[in-house]
Formats: sequence, C-alpha cells, structure tokens
Amino acid sequence: MVLTGIVGWLASFQLTVDDWRLLRDPAYQPSCNISPIVSCGSVMSSAQGHLFGFPNMLLGLGAFAAVTVLGVAVLSGARLHRGLWLALEAGALAGVVFVDWLIVQSLYELNKICPYCAVVWVVTIGLFWYVTLHGLERGIVPVPRGVLQLVRDTHWMLLAAWYGVIALLVLTRFWPYWSSLL
Repeated sequence: MVLTGIVGWLASFQLTVDDWRLLRDPAYQPSCNISPIVSCGSVMSSAQGHLFGFPNMLLGLGAFAAVTVLGVAVLSGARLHRGLWLALEAGALAGVVFVDWLIVQSLYELNKICPYCAVVWVVTIGLFWYVTLHGLERGIVPVPRGVLQLVRDTHWMLLAAWYGVIALLVLTRFWPYWSSLL
C-alpha cells in the first residue's frame, strides 16, 4: 500500500503541476508531451480529465495520500478496523472502475497515451488487487474457501493478465505509430 500510494501520489502531483502550468500558460508543453500519441497535455485538458468538474488528478492526490497513510499505519503495527478495510476496498474498487474507464477513453476517444496517467493506472490496479486479496485472506470480505484458494494461488497470474491486456490494447491501438518508430 505504501509503494502504490507514494508512486500514485507522485504521478498525480506531477499531473497537477503540469495542469496548473497549462492553466497559467496555454503554450506550456508538459514534459510528458513526447509525441503526437504519447502526450498528457491534451488528456489533462479534455472533458475526461475533468470528469467531476475539477481535475481528476486532485482525486489522486487525496486518495493516494490516504492509502500511503493507511499503509504506514499497517506497517507500524496498527490493526485497522474491518469497516476501514471495507471502505478502502470500496475506494479501491471505485478507483479501478474509474481507471479502466479512463483507459478506454484515453485509447479510443482521445487517441492518446498519457505516461503519468499510465503510472496511475498501474498502481491503482495493483492496489485494488492486493487490497482485495488481503480482504479475502483475512475474512474481511467473506468468500468460500475454494474461491479464496484459487485467488491466492493465481493472484499474480490474474494481475499479470490484467496488465497484459492493457499493454496489448495500447500496442494494438497505436500499432501504426509504434511500427513507424522501428
């Protein structure tokens, strides 16, 4: 939790800084504007980048800070209340649904891949997966023993498959661009 929280917060922070710079100077070119396809400036300024009327990265700043604090508390030996774990699970689920929607929007509506956004995708999916696994193993989220055993035995394969599908989507969606670089 600490690692995903810190990495997610740093990516959200960089996006926030670049967004503020874009607001102050519309000619500003964020460091993540690498090519016509690999670009975060146009993603940040899109309607999808401000889904709730404010920059999405502000959600990341708050959520990843909370995850980091909870992770440090757990590492320090704190035993979190079941309700807090359930709230974390619900937040991680909401985050992963939002991130998956943003992936589709980025690839198929905006036709861009935002590097810092992709970092947020990776850590949000990992956070969701391992918070869920923890909840299942500790009985916070009750499931039949067989389901628990299956998830426990295959958790890394399922996560790798999730990441693999996203990588394939990115690769195939922009294949003409990627192949032009070879």
